[in-house]
Amino acid sequence: MMKRDECLKVLARRRKDEIVVAVYTAAQEWIHISPSEWNYTFTGAMGQGSSHALGLALGRPDKRVIVLDGDGSLLMNLGSLVTIANAGAKNLVHCVCENGTYETNGGVPIPRAGQVSFTGFARAAGYPKTYEFSKLDDWDQGLDKILKEDGPILVDLKVEPGEDYPEDFRRLYSIEHREAFRKALQK
Repeated sequence: MMKRDECLKVLARRRKDEIVVAVYTAAQEWIHISPSEWNYTFTGAMGQGSSHALGLALGRPDKRVIVLDGDGSLLMNLGSLVTIANAGAKNLVHCVCENGTYETNGGVPIPRAGQVSFTGFARAAGYPKTYEFSKLDDWDQGLDKILKEDGPILVDLKVEPGEDYPEDFRRLYSIEHREAFRKALQK
């Protein structure tokens, strides 16, 4: 099992100008780990991260889009897997931070935690490539390859909480940061 923040730091070290869609706890961590005008972050729309990422991937096929989704969040919108696979967004990497809980809602266990296969769901939906990582070294070694492959790709990251990062809802919803993201998209 990997600490989520350590997992995100591996991604941040490889990041160039990819659009990163981060939701819930991953969003709170990501804004501290990898601040960028290319961050699209939010909470409060459980299950919608993958759909937002698909829209961005289709709208900007010239940019790699990485979504940092949660397992509980994805369970709220499993139908997005079929839609993403059908759209065939070659520039989309769908990372699922699997910790077996609805973490934002108090750590309530997801149904069948540890028994469902998110890579299995994605393959059945039509994703051409899937990966699972539970060791940080393996994720570190595999990420470069994943960032060069055509998608859509689903990456199941087996994580647990790491360091505590301060929640900054004002930053997540600030007009200033939304405007910076919008301007970056228009470049």
